Amino acid sequence: MSQNGSRVEQTLELFRAIRPTVLPSLLLCDFANLQREVERLEEAGVEALHLDVMDGQFVPNLSYGMPIVESLRRITSLKLDVHLMISSPKSYAKSFVEAGADAITFHIEAEPQPTELLDQIRSLGVAAGIAINPSTPIESILPFVPHCDLVLVMSVAAGFGGQAFNPIALDRLKYLRETFGPKLLLEVDGGVNCQTANAVTSHGADLLVVGSAIFREADYCQAMTRLRCNFKSFGAQSDA
Repeated sequence: MSQNGSRVEQTLELFRAIRPTVLPSLLLCDFANLQREVERLEEAGVEALHLDVMDGQFVPNLSYGMPIVESLRRITSLKLDVHLMISSPKSYAKSFVEAGADAITFHIEAEPQPTELLDQIRSLGVAAGIAINPSTPIESILPFVPHCDLVLVMSVAAGFGGQAFNPIALDRLKYLRETFGPKLLLEVDGGVNCQTANAVTSHGADLLVVGSAIFREADYCQAMTRLRCNFKSFGAQSDA
């Protein structure tokens, strides 16, 4: 196995070993005290961070780019899971690899023929995945899932704040888990909190992207504990 192939496998092995797990989404963190925020998350037992990159085109909002990824790579050894909500992921994926990403997902809506880009990202030593919005037919990604290390199921439309959790995500998680088996990592993003964590994990989610349920709490350790207490194994009955 090549050095880059080994790096991909190391990332995937970690994610599989810790699943289900929470990936804090840093959009709501205090960027004026970024290092302290990361330290607080490390103290809470977090093992990976989720970075939402928005370009103001594919989605209506702007967030951050390569400099934040580079800064995080300098201050932490946590895995960096980069979610590209941008209109031209092919143009920027390599730059995010060089900045320090460990996993990169991009949207099927932005790259409807994603095989080449998925293979390119993996060849650079980074786990690669497709993200899909709730309004996009699940059939659009199915031919490409065998080329993915992970699939990010959006439970809200990408780039819009304040949306309610869309239960279509539960059906998609269950279908993908049953169809493609345990090796594929399933990620869910949007409205994930203590009320929805049990439902998404019982339907097959491995990686739970969480924002306000952590960063709007005073104690990150307690917030993480509350989330973990709501995890359920795949196929378990859910109250949500």
